Amino acid sequence: MHRIGYLLTDGFQMLALGTQSVFEFANEVLPQPFYTVGQYALEAGGVRSSMGVTVSCTPVAAAGRLDTLVVLGVTDPLGKPTPPNLVDYLRQHDDQWRRVAGICTGAFILGEAGMLDGRRATTHWAYGRTLQARHPGATVEEDRIHIVDGPIWTSAGMTAGLDLALALVEKDLGNDVARTVAHKMVMHQRRAGGQTQHSELLQLSPKSDRIQNALNHARKNLHRAVSVEELAESANLSPRQFSRVFTAETGQSPAKALEGLRLEAARLLIEQSRHPLEIVARETGFRDRRHLREAFVRGFGVPPQALRRAARV
Repeated sequence: MHRIGYLLTDGFQMLALGTQSVFEFANEVLPQPFYTVGQYALEAGGVRSSMGVTVSCTPVAAAGRLDTLVVLGVTDPLGKPTPPNLVDYLRQHDDQWRRVAGICTGAFILGEAGMLDGRRATTHWAYGRTLQARHPGATVEEDRIHIVDGPIWTSAGMTAGLDLALALVEKDLGNDVARTVAHKMVMHQRRAGGQTQHSELLQLSPKSDRIQNALNHARKNLHRAVSVEELAESANLSPRQFSRVFTAETGQSPAKALEGLRLEAARLLIEQSRHPLEIVARETGFRDRRHLREAFVRGFGVPPQALRRAARV
């Protein structure tokens, strides 16, 4: 049996606890159950969720060796710091688990325990930059559904925990079982880890109309080369002024933002059409299929073919 332990702290998110259903349904579709799941806390007793529901937990010290430790996040990781004694315990017993998964802001607990140092990670988009600032030894990719780096798995917020749990099942039992579980749970689509958490334009959210106009101009002309000079002209600014204002308002350079818009457009075409990748590349401004693949791996962590396979599933 594969032993999974959920580690709860006061204020944990109930939706994250609901990811246990993925392992429950995996057991149902198999000839024999594969997973056992338990609730743990630093001490025995009830742990109160953010909604006020109390869950009875066993001391994590009594769990022994676990195949997977799943650390749940809280609604406000900034207002509820990780208990120091829990951090100490995780640091001293990190050899007790084969892999560790942090759902949503559970990544903050992993970071406090030093588990993210030298690794890629993600979390809820609203807390990505804070996680990076607190743990500079990690590489936080704040726009990913989930990330796997060695034995450390992290996910974005809310429903992204379901995607992470399905990815765990796929790793353990294969794609067919994961696909069957997703079907049973009426999940419209199993999202690959490299997918974005939200719209590129929403992420940029410029403060002025002139920068918004430049982004709209870029989005309408993704099928061809668009220069910074052209974008600056659409904003009625000099190229130098435009680059400075654009970066100040969006946190990205014009070139990086433009590639993000191209990637988002290409992702939508790949997921929603059957166009060959050569056409997708041409319609979204990439030089060729190879250039598209390089940008996808750099931006999403997966090649476009993997995203298309996931969308078809």
